[in-house]
Amino acid sequence: MDTVFSCRSGCAACCTAPSITSPIPGMPQGKPAGVPCVQLDDALRCRLFGRPERPAFCGTLKPGPDMCGNSRQDAMALLTALEHATAPTTLSPP
Repeated sequence: MDTVFSCRSGCAACCTAPSITSPIPGMPQGKPAGVPCVQLDDALRCRLFGRPERPAFCGTLKPGPDMCGNSRQDAMALLTALEHATAPTTLSPP
């Protein structure tokens, strides 16, 4: 059974912690992990939500206990850990 989970006001961890490799209006190269998206407004809401310019990656993020925890700090820690766990590894030269 799925639990309905609403975004936490003033959080924006999902718009800060992960890297986004596709272009974002105002960030044509995407954004690095840990950097807030330029499309966040002063209330930490996405200006692109529901618009076609919003990166597809953003639409895959679904708020829930496993991604958001109990606070913004939890969400940042969880998403940062996921970002590190899924980051491509670079090979060292022989």
